[in-house]
Amino acid sequence: MMLDTVVNETGAGPQWAVLWLHGLGADGHDFAPIVPELLRPHWPAIRFVFPHAPVQPITINNGVPMRAWYDIVSMDFRSRADAAGVDASVQALDALIAAEIARGIPAERILLAGFSQGGAVILSAVLRRTDPIGGVIALSTYLPDPDNAAARRAPDGIRPPIFMAHGVQDPVIPQAIAAHTAETLKALGFPLAWYSYPMAHQVCGEELQALGDWLDARFQTA
Repeated sequence: MMLDTVVNETGAGPQWAVLWLHGLGADGHDFAPIVPELLRPHWPAIRFVFPHAPVQPITINNGVPMRAWYDIVSMDFRSRADAAGVDASVQALDALIAAEIARGIPAERILLAGFSQGGAVILSAVLRRTDPIGGVIALSTYLPDPDNAAARRAPDGIRPPIFMAHGVQDPVIPQAIAAHTAETLKALGFPLAWYSYPMAHQVCGEELQALGDWLDARFQTA
């Protein structure tokens, strides 16, 4: 089943696509307002796609249903993510990637972005992916089960560039957890740019500026 999405095209005939996954309890509208803050006048036309996660009960929230990419079954970051739920969301993301390719965007010009839970899904997806992708934007997030990441990585897997940013005061995902993810990905050969900001579980203007610079480099080298 194809996910419902919010789509924002910055110009006619988009040459790039950004698939952006929201965090727990939010929806596809959550990050749509960031687009005008991020854009730069000289950039190519981009199609931003913000999918809505399905609604499901969340174990650590007393089973209350909300939009989520997977169930959170524990407070322990080594086992908190429901593996079957992560797998299902990775498959849904793969379908969105395939849809963009079918619409004429080359895989090398598709970027995956995610905040918190959404970031956990895109990082899980890129580990398993063998077809190209333009880059990965991982915001205030972590990789589920990083100690077994190497075993889960596809033997002929890709290594796209990764932009990863986190808040020093994040009370939801401690920065140490994210930093461990960054080191794990670097050890697997991913070119990763790490940014840290004096913020909580959120995004900030300085972070968006750095992300814009990183995107600028992607667009110029493609």
